[in-house]
Formats: sequence, structure tokens, C-alpha cells
Amino acid sequence: MSKAPVRGFPEAEFAARTQKAQTLMAQQGLDGLLLLTEPDVRYFSGFHTLFWQSPTRPWFLFVPPAGKPVAIIPEIGADLMRRTWIGDIRTWSAPAPEDDGISLLTELLSPIAGRGGTVGIMKGHETALRMPLGDFERLIGGLPGLNIADATLLVRSLRMVKSAAEIEKLSHICGIGSRTFAQVPQFAHEGQPFEDLFRAFRREALTQGADDVPYLVGGAEQGGYSDVISPPTGRPLQAGDIVMLDTGSTWDGYFCDFDRNFAIGRADDLSRRAYDVLWRATEAGIAAARPGATCRDLFQAMQSVIAEMDGQGGDVGRLGHGLGMQLTEWPSHAAFDGTVIEENMVLTLEPSLGYGDGKIMVHEENIVVRADGADLLTTRAAPELPVI
Repeated sequence: MSKAPVRGFPEAEFAARTQKAQTLMAQQGLDGLLLLTEPDVRYFSGFHTLFWQSPTRPWFLFVPPAGKPVAIIPEIGADLMRRTWIGDIRTWSAPAPEDDGISLLTELLSPIAGRGGTVGIMKGHETALRMPLGDFERLIGGLPGLNIADATLLVRSLRMVKSAAEIEKLSHICGIGSRTFAQVPQFAHEGQPFEDLFRAFRREALTQGADDVPYLVGGAEQGGYSDVISPPTGRPLQAGDIVMLDTGSTWDGYFCDFDRNFAIGRADDLSRRAYDVLWRATEAGIAAARPGATCRDLFQAMQSVIAEMDGQGGDVGRLGHGLGMQLTEWPSHAAFDGTVIEENMVLTLEPSLGYGDGKIMVHEENIVVRADGADLLTTRAAPELPVI
């Protein structure tokens, strides 16, 4: 087992992220950023907790034009926030439905509103307002003169390109996921309830060093599966089944996201062919993933191979995406996405196709884009469909 990286980040990492954001803020005329979701708050603060799974309390981080961010958070999180690089921490006793941090936010933003300034908030695709809409309307109503701008592109441009320390963590969790998949033939077998295979996979991932396996889906049916997002059932694995497991395992708050396909006992020719097409489509995606290319280019490179066989039953909307603190991040490898690929982006390549009578197959790898092309973070899948 490889040695794990150091957990967390040095203060310099967060200072660099914040300074880059502030440079972009100045260029765009923003007097601050108001961040409300877990990955955005964590990106600029280092505040890392599973407590976000509770919807009861909102959490706020404000990035000013200069200096460190300001945290406005429930008192229950104060001790943990004080362990980050954040110095200005303002708290309230939460939950407090009548005033869940609104007066504290109003006090912070009033000087900006008073001079007709502008605050950036995430408004775009793949973002969410993680506070009650009614509270947001009350906040804006109490700040006449405040302008709200969309900061999605600003924050997205920073988070899409990973630092060396982030890539080290992503490489580590991809290694854990790869070693876990390598053990599947040792604990998967004919007659095993599919849900028991899921449990065995989770145990193995934890044994290999994952912190958690918050995402595990898959399919198992004769000659191929018909969907790729299902929870498991108690149906026993049968000879002739094609089994797919897709995991988002985590280490220190960073995800891997890839899948592997297996045949139980035997594999029919059509499934073998589908696997071969997807393996070669992935190779085409790896070859196309270079700085200066677009996500549309990657999509077209993979789609041109998929077209050899695709029965139009496997349209999942895109053929991969960004990866990092979230299982899926911007951008998308799709015909609509002209995002230019940059060095140190971490991406998934996820070609899929439809074949046979309503069957689909998906193949996925994780890569980091370097100056001269893509490096695999996952251990490359076998070139032929593995048979257990």
C-alpha cells in the first residue's frame, strides 16, 4: 500500500487560492464573494466536516477584496473553523429560523450596499443556493443598493485547475480505488447476492485506505445491464451476467470516480465487442486530452469510436466530467461544452454505448492533464472483458 499524502493543506495553499480569486474579483469589479456550499466554503477555508449532510443550518464564507475570508457560521462549527487559517469567525446559536445568520450577514455587507457595491454569488449550472430562498430574499431586501453578480465562472475557473497538493490526494484515492477493483475477482462469485458484492467492495475499499465510499452503484444482468445508477438488489449473480461497479470513494475530502466491468462465468461475443469498443474509445479520449483542446474535442474523439457499435440506447448526456472535492465537477465532455482544457485539470473519461436488446455498457478512467498530454490516475482497465 502506497504511503498516504499529508492530510489537509498548508496555509499557503488557501492564501494562494484566495489571492487568485481576489485578482479576478478586482478585474470583474466585485467587492466580495459570498459562498454558501460545502465545496466552495472548504476550497477557500479548509473547513472539512460531514456535518453539511444536515440541512438544518446554513453556513457562509465571505471573501473580501483583500485579506482572509470571513466565516459566518453556526456556533457548533466554531471550534473546527478555528483550526483553519480563518481568523474572523462570527457565529450565532443555530438553528434559529427567525434569524439564521441573516443579521450577521447584513452587518457584514451593509458597507458594500451603502456605496452601491457588488457581491458575487454562485448562480450558474451545477451550483445551488444552500440557504432558504425566503432568507435570501430577506437578506437582499435589507440591503438596498447592493448589486448581485454571478461569480460562477470566477470560482469555476479556479477549482477546475488543481494544485500539486490536490493532484497528490486525487492520485492517492484513485490508487485506493484501483487496488480495490483488483481484488473484486477474489470476493465476487456466482450465486452471491449482488447487494453482498457491494458490501464486500466497501469493506475492501476501507481496508485499502479509503475514508469512505459514499457512492457505489452498478448493474448486473444477463448479457449486460440496463441502467447504471441503481442500488443493488438481493438477486444472486448468475453465469452470463455482466457486472458493473462504479465507485466514488474518498480520501481527505477528494473523490475518485470510475467503474469496472466483469463477466460472471462466461461472456457473450456482443458484450466482449462492446467492452472492446469502449476501451478503445477511452484510449481516444486519453490521446485527445491535451492543453488547448476542448471538452467538445474529447467528446467527439470518444464518440467517433463509439459510433462503430452504439445502438443509441446508452445516451447518458456526456462522456465524462471534472473531478475533485465533488464526485462530479465542471466541465462536461459533451457537444455543448467548449471549455478549453488546461494543464493540471483532473477529468474522468466515461464513454458509454447501447447494444443488444436495451443493454448499455459504461467504461470510466480518471486522468490528470499534463503539459504534454494525459496521465492516468487510475490503473488502466484490462483491454479485454475480465471473466470471474
